[in-house]
Amino acid sequence: MTPFIEETTALLRRTPQVLRSLLVGLPDSWTDTTDVPENGWRPHDVVGHLITGELTDWIDRTERIIEHGTSLPFDKFDRFAHADRDADVSLDDLVEHFARLRAENLARLAELATEEDLDRPGMHPSLGQVTLRELLATWAVHDLDHVAQIYAGMAGSHDAEVGPWKAYLGILLRREDPSAIAG
Repeated sequence: MTPFIEETTALLRRTPQVLRSLLVGLPDSWTDTTDVPENGWRPHDVVGHLITGELTDWIDRTERIIEHGTSLPFDKFDRFAHADRDADVSLDDLVEHFARLRAENLARLAELATEEDLDRPGMHPSLGQVTLRELLATWAVHDLDHVAQIYAGMAGSHDAEVGPWKAYLGILLRREDPSAIAG
């Protein structure tokens, strides 16, 4: 693997560990609040969404770039596939499912991608031409974005309890201006 892929997978490999440490065994009082008040996601939703990415996005798109280049566009990603699929699954079980899928996908990535592949183009249904390097970088940053979203939901679960200290807690102040958060 190339240094870029090694560095990217080093971060991707850590996400399941972060989620286990942060969420497994935690009471609902910390995990049952959305990151933003309107149309936000709880940690349960975020982990379900990450699972969907592992099932249908990152590796499928990597394979499509390597096998077809720009001749076969990526399938559209269903950002909300988790909603019905995972409604009755515990957060702890979702975290473990995600960890298994991520380990499998990183092993598959190691088999698929080489340094020569990183600048290969693929075709995103709405963004147009993208490269494998961009896809892999997005995978890692997507993880960071959603881990931050989990933290925001957890912080929001105790918004009222912090009292006047809220004025010093940026994570809670961002909840009041969700337009500052990109979709």
